[in-house]
Amino acid sequence: MTMAPAPLTQALAQVIISSDPTADAAAMAAARTAIIDFLACTIAGAGDRTTGILAKAVGADLPGNAILVGTSRRTDPLVAAVVNGYAGHVLDYDDVHSSVRGHPTTVIIPALLALAAEREFTAEEMVASYVVGLEAMARLGLSIGSKHYENGFHATATLGTVGAAAAIAHLTRSSVERTAVALGLAATQSSGLRLQFGYDAKPYHAGMASRSGLLSARLAAAGFGGAPDFLDNPVGFHSAYAFGADNLAALTQNWGVPWQIVAPGLTLKAYPCCTASHPVASLGIDLHNEGLRADAIDSITFTYPPGADAALVVSKPTNGIEARFSPEYVFSAALIDGALRLDHFDDRPVQPRIMGLAERASRRHDGSAPRMSSDPTTRFVILDIALRDGSTITRRFDGLPGVTDPTQKFRDATADNPAFAEIPSFVRSMSNAADLNQLLALLNQDTV
Repeated sequence: MTMAPAPLTQALAQVIISSDPTADAAAMAAARTAIIDFLACTIAGAGDRTTGILAKAVGADLPGNAILVGTSRRTDPLVAAVVNGYAGHVLDYDDVHSSVRGHPTTVIIPALLALAAEREFTAEEMVASYVVGLEAMARLGLSIGSKHYENGFHATATLGTVGAAAAIAHLTRSSVERTAVALGLAATQSSGLRLQFGYDAKPYHAGMASRSGLLSARLAAAGFGGAPDFLDNPVGFHSAYAFGADNLAALTQNWGVPWQIVAPGLTLKAYPCCTASHPVASLGIDLHNEGLRADAIDSITFTYPPGADAALVVSKPTNGIEARFSPEYVFSAALIDGALRLDHFDDRPVQPRIMGLAERASRRHDGSAPRMSSDPTTRFVILDIALRDGSTITRRFDGLPGVTDPTQKFRDATADNPAFAEIPSFVRSMSNAADLNQLLALLNQDTV
């Protein structure tokens, strides 16, 4: 089938395959840090009950040489991409990127790790391809505008398919033509709805996007046909998903200058719950440390800019998984316990001692504030607390809290398991193919 030239899609394909992030030390260092953070989340998530359910359902007993992180098992690469992507996101502890408005690493790295089962490449090539995949995913996020997410799509899933396919196209040195087809095949598998937040299906979005990206790149490389103009076609990606809010110039303009992994960069989570709840978590811990106690509080009000709590879909959670998406519960747990741990957000019923305070909290929106967008400066929360003695407390948090060095987070998430102890330092220095094989061996161990 003869197609007219597709300049936007071709331009994106060209920058994907011709980029060289290895020349940017800051980008490569940031990528290695992000990989350490992702591996912490994935090793911890490998032991989650629902990860086991998924692994069995998708056929993890199939033969293959792709590792399942945090286990001694190997399986088919497409299955491994699903399971490792799920494990990386199941605890909602993995990184977030404002341009994506979602979680890039848990989609891209599992696809690259799965590819290592069928193709030899170096650790440095994997890191560089991750940077390119994240760039493509973030640029697509910037180009599609805010209505995509606000209308109900989960950007981790919908943009992640393209990000994963882009990373693999870069690593395999695909042609412009085959890359354009791969991106289009990924885009046609783009799916994921925010209505699944609080359910097992939410982290499944990350796994299915990783698998779809890997499969799309595989199909295109094998000569499988697909539309080469997913950006240019009048019934293409943006006409279907942008709802008129698109900014196509953002796709390639100043590509890699700086790399999106450098600026605005990733937020590495300090707490194992939805990113949008982190500001109130930090405020709760601060007030705990200042001596405020729950029994002194009459009511709590959170004020957000319009759209800032779109992901916080639960006000009255019944279990810890739902509680990840409840600022009322997150704040209350942080204030009462002075910390947020993984066991605050497992699948057990919520704790009455925490719900007792959470039920005194409510939300409102400041209609005069700019609507929250990919610009992190539009994110804030104002906390107003009415105390039972008649006094009040007001606090404000702008932006997002996060960690800069995930080494301690890695120790905590892996329970200081000596089998994984050398991974953070190893990831920071790995370079050749032997190093990548050594990393895979370190990851291919049981958590218990």
